[in-house]
Amino acid sequence: MAGLLRLLAGIALILAATSAYSAPKNLLVLGDSLSAEYGLERGRGWASLLQQRLQQDKLETTVVNASISGDTTIGGKNRLPALMEQHKPQVLVIELGSNDALRGLSLKASQDNLQAMIDLARQYKARVLLVGMQIPPNYGPDYTRRFAEMYQNLAQQNKLPLVPFFMEGIAADLSLFQADRIHPNEQAQPRLLNNVWPQLKPLLGLK
Repeated sequence: MAGLLRLLAGIALILAATSAYSAPKNLLVLGDSLSAEYGLERGRGWASLLQQRLQQDKLETTVVNASISGDTTIGGKNRLPALMEQHKPQVLVIELGSNDALRGLSLKASQDNLQAMIDLARQYKARVLLVGMQIPPNYGPDYTRRFAEMYQNLAQQNKLPLVPFFMEGIAADLSLFQADRIHPNEQAQPRLLNNVWPQLKPLLGLK
């Protein structure tokens, strides 16, 4: 009888651990204008669509969208400690870096800032999804290549899931942009979510 009770207790612990992994309570999105619903009606951005999809999949996970238009990796790094302490997310989606390039910030500094965010998330036992970006070729082939490689290197070094290019299938289609030709419009938001979803699903315990 004692052996049976120990077995049942072990099974209960395994099921509890599986449940905790498969149903994170909070998912934090830390991004810039591409995730902050810039120029869109509230509730129409990809992070809001993610919340709707999770509800449809019966996951009791709250998406906390802490994205700010114009934010850089240093801004994200500075804001993240308070956000982690407040929300204690089990999953962190980092979508930052584009504004670093636009402002000509050092790639090393950007990479160091992203690494600091990854390290902090792991201190809180949060799983991290890194969202990669690319920049136009007018920045020069070397800088353009190294910028894309920055995300790849971070993902490899930290063994993280990576969205190779957040704007895949959107960047070359002007009909999917707002009038400024910089920010994706409402029609592009489902595509942004679809670009993130394959890498995000495993972190949510979904197949």
